[in-house]
Amino acid sequence: MSRSQYGWLAVLAVAAGFGAACGDDPGMEPDELECGDLDPAYLADGGVGRDGIPALTNPLFVPLDDGDRTVYLSEDSRVIGVEVDGEWLALPHNVMYRHEIVNLNVADERVAVTYCPLTGSALAFDRGLVDDAEFGVSGLLYQANLIMYDRNSEDSLWPQMAGAAACGPREGRVLERRPVVETTWAGWRELYPDSRVLGIDPSLVTIYGINPYGISYEHPDNPDFIGFPIPRDDRRRPPKERVLGLPAVSGQPPVAFPFHAMNDQGDFWTASFDYAGEAATVFWDAGRQAAVAVRPVAGSQALTFQADDGGFVDNETGSRWNVTGQATEGSLEGAQLEIIAGAYVAFWLPWAAFHPGTSLFIE
Repeated sequence: MSRSQYGWLAVLAVAAGFGAACGDDPGMEPDELECGDLDPAYLADGGVGRDGIPALTNPLFVPLDDGDRTVYLSEDSRVIGVEVDGEWLALPHNVMYRHEIVNLNVADERVAVTYCPLTGSALAFDRGLVDDAEFGVSGLLYQANLIMYDRNSEDSLWPQMAGAAACGPREGRVLERRPVVETTWAGWRELYPDSRVLGIDPSLVTIYGINPYGISYEHPDNPDFIGFPIPRDDRRRPPKERVLGLPAVSGQPPVAFPFHAMNDQGDFWTASFDYAGEAATVFWDAGRQAAVAVRPVAGSQALTFQADDGGFVDNETGSRWNVTGQATEGSLEGAQLEIIAGAYVAFWLPWAAFHPGTSLFIE
């Protein structure tokens, strides 16, 4: 896929009838920016202009069994899940490829769910800390990663994987992250059967039913980021292998859990470690291609886990758990472990670029 083809995502998004059409604002050229500590060698114009890829606000969500409005999804389509006002919502990559940002206004909650197709990174942010500002796609990239802008302070630019404003009046402001779960569509339906998913008009299945970047773009060994500059120093893992990563915190270096390495351990795998001064656990479910980091405490009960052929069992009560940290059987049935909000999934090379010094928990 070429840079010019990247631009046609905007055409498809507008044709789909979601959100605003491409505006006349061409955005800002990288050489016009003064972006704090961002290395100008890795700033790039994505070629689509500001809002050329239109963000969505409050799109339609439908029950999982709405066959007409979910026909664009296949069993292995990846979805991003976020809990808003007590309800889990699924936002498929298929839609996020063409919109990258979804602003949700539900009750008193203001959330932005974001996905950068170039870097494979899915993060959700609380917008309440920036005066409920909606986020849009700036058309610029840093280290091949989406740069957002907020519509209350349009000169403030926010690299998605940094989660903080790098330029403009809000420079240095850090967004509060919301927990996300990423899995396959088939896996999501099993894990969250009572949730809702972003639905589309069935007539748009030819647009949203395919990955516009092409099947090969996400191949783990594919080193191409459509020509956009990205540091390539850390080659310990394939460039586009997905990893679950936890950023540096409290003097502790970043840590990443590569999908392929976990997959080699079997259908289910779990690991315990310390993160930010507290116990943490990662669950891996190969069938659902999902990895989730949690705090292993249910109520006041500290837990340790082992994996078996059916999933995860805690050693303290014998209760069974799924990959999202929910107890499905036993005395703790119905309990939900806290999902660590800082953890997210991304391709390895972008993760390493934004989080230098990452320790690989498993290789």
